[in-house]
Amino acid sequence: MNISWAKQIFKQINAEFCTFFCFMCTKIEIIMKRIAILASGEGTNAERIIRYFLEKRTAEVALVITNKAQAGVLKRADRLSVPSLILTAQEFADGKALEALHQYNIEIIVLAGFLLKVPDTILHDYPNKIVNIHPALLPKFGGKGMYGVRVHEAVLAAGENESGITIHYINEEYDEGGILFQTACPVQSDDTPETLAARVHQLEYEHFPQIIERILSDADSSLNTFRQ
Repeated sequence: MNISWAKQIFKQINAEFCTFFCFMCTKIEIIMKRIAILASGEGTNAERIIRYFLEKRTAEVALVITNKAQAGVLKRADRLSVPSLILTAQEFADGKALEALHQYNIEIIVLAGFLLKVPDTILHDYPNKIVNIHPALLPKFGGKGMYGVRVHEAVLAAGENESGITIHYINEEYDEGGILFQTACPVQSDDTPETLAARVHQLEYEHFPQIIERILSDADSSLNTFRQ
């Protein structure tokens, strides 16, 4: 066998494979939707969303933005090699966040425990493309200042027999955007805000990434409802 001839054949096959591989990478990059997560706290939901799409490869979390320099979400994003930014409320108001979203070619924004009001400029630039999760069954226990443990305290104080999660688009008013998905869990007679929060968190971890994926797979619809 002619060694020189065999080397030429191998080089040709290798070149064709590399061309095909680059082509497929380009196609994947085109198909993959780009998500930004806005979070102010520890980032447990953010981490689960990032990991979910790392496994699924139907989309990617391309950016994490927080308004808190000490937010735990920064370390989680760093461990998972996701770029992150810290922007103050004033920088959000000045358009720095919108610039970053454009720079990273973001297609959908996910709020995961984000405590700032999203500026109107971002709302107008991303109509029906900003998704939030609320730790109760809206329209109950929503509105300005209703987040985290405050929501669970209010649910218990009202004597509710169930709570749950609401995943919804956001608009100019707190917690009044179109509802995409709701699911409930029981409130136990001996619940504390902490035990109820733990039960609600499990619903968040289970459903939030899946609903985001379903929104992305039906991106041509301005409002989809996936209610359980």
